[in-house]
Amino acid sequence: MNDLLIAEDDEDIAAVLALMLQKTAMPISWVADGVAALETIVASPPAVLLTDIGMPGMGGWELIWAVRGHEHLAEIPIVVLTGYPWNVHTGAVEHGACAVLLKPCPGRELTDIVESLAARGSHAHCPTSTICLDPSNFSV
Repeated sequence: MNDLLIAEDDEDIAAVLALMLQKTAMPISWVADGVAALETIVASPPAVLLTDIGMPGMGGWELIWAVRGHEHLAEIPIVVLTGYPWNVHTGAVEHGACAVLLKPCPGRELTDIVESLAARGSHAHCPTSTICLDPSNFSV
């Protein structure tokens, strides 16, 4: 369990994210929707899941709920990267995200969060926190 899974329906955005996240030295996989992401996660749980919210088939919210509701996957760190600026921060944390970033996100910030969550490893999600990491370290 040492890789990063990107669930993003826009292939160009996924390619840019993979390029930005190469610095993590984690193997990176990409899937284009929540259904494929869930199948991939069940078959081979990643160290960190980075998901978009708006995807065809199964969106990011449903993916997060499915992961958090699965006995063996519930503690996977999840980062939401979205272009929806509406009050997603508190809603995403309440629904199971460890961190929330808005597109476009500075590469260093994204890399720092992914690396920190990977280093922390699987953990129980804390829906009363704004981030499962120390929130003073990041501007989310």
